[in-house]
Amino acid sequence: MSAHTASPGPSAGASRADLVADAALALLAERGMRGLTHRAVDEAAALPQGSTSNVARTRQALLELAVRRLADREARVLALHEMPDPRAGLDALVDALALATHRALTRNRALTLARYELALEATRRPELRAHFDTAGARFREQLGALVTAMGSAEPARHVLSLVAWADGLMFSCVAGTFHAEVPSLQAVRSGLRELLDGMLGGGPDS
Repeated sequence: MSAHTASPGPSAGASRADLVADAALALLAERGMRGLTHRAVDEAAALPQGSTSNVARTRQALLELAVRRLADREARVLALHEMPDPRAGLDALVDALALATHRALTRNRALTLARYELALEATRRPELRAHFDTAGARFREQLGALVTAMGSAEPARHVLSLVAWADGLMFSCVAGTFHAEVPSLQAVRSGLRELLDGMLGGGPDS
């Protein structure tokens, strides 16, 4: 994984649906769930009035569209396709996970905040929860395969611990009491190394 990977965001060649979804995510980060309306999305995306309704007629459809776009954009933040071969050792995995986490805390802070808004809304909308959980499964599955290959005896539990650690750090530094104290990349790396050392005992060929 390269430290120079561009910060993913709305694409210049995005489809109308992607433009609507990107505007919805930006509004969720800026105004919260109450600020997400079809009219507000039209204005934020600089689209003619009624464009959002043509793409997502109901609020539920708009939220589902936002969740799918969130999954696509976060996959680029996490750079799942760039995760290291387990044979590269524990240091390579720590570096990759630390960089992905730090991206979410810095250049993609608004996207992370939008995810929390959608996660909370999903607790009240079972139909949205299914979409949200499906979107998150990609990363959990790949992370599970990685820690298994690194020698984890309990991959499901270790994935839960890793995701909980990263989510806790991101929430604390984006919306919680540490919002003004974003850790450096090295600090994130040190925390992950301590956690993975405890789980994997150094891993193969570390």
